[in-house]
Amino acid sequence: MTNRLTAMSILTTVALIIFIIEAQVSLPIPVPGVKLGLANAVTLFALFYERKSDGFKLSIFNVFVILLCRILLGAFFTGRLVAFAYSLAGGVLALIAQIIVKRFVTKKQIWVCGAIGAIFHNIGQIAIAIVITGTASVVFYLPVLIIAGIVTGVLTGLVAQMTISRIKQ
Repeated sequence: MTNRLTAMSILTTVALIIFIIEAQVSLPIPVPGVKLGLANAVTLFALFYERKSDGFKLSIFNVFVILLCRILLGAFFTGRLVAFAYSLAGGVLALIAQIIVKRFVTKKQIWVCGAIGAIFHNIGQIAIAIVITGTASVVFYLPVLIIAGIVTGVLTGLVAQMTISRIKQ
């Protein structure tokens, strides 16, 4: 129990720090709203990491709590409370997709899970944008977000994949 809580605290802290730093950095990309989403690498790590020596593995509920804490604290610490709904919808939808995809990929294909998660994160954000703005026209922005999401999702997936690989060595 203590190991699990400690791991969850550390992973939440790392994800939160990455999220806060990333919120302060603007990418030199002419598409507004596109971020690397590197904090998702921590979510992927938490979802896939298991230590065979003692059977340590975080449950899906544990990973959800890490994600929820990061989103809630991230919105609070960055002062972007309006973004909370977008992050929550995107994050939860991405995690659900990643949980499903995890069943079909190996630890050498975590990057695939990252890309799928990023796509569903963008779908969740567009869905919330439609609800908040009351207009479906924002859906035309989705193809741009999906392309960016595939690229950034592969990146975050590779970060999680390499981290797990290095820890095992």
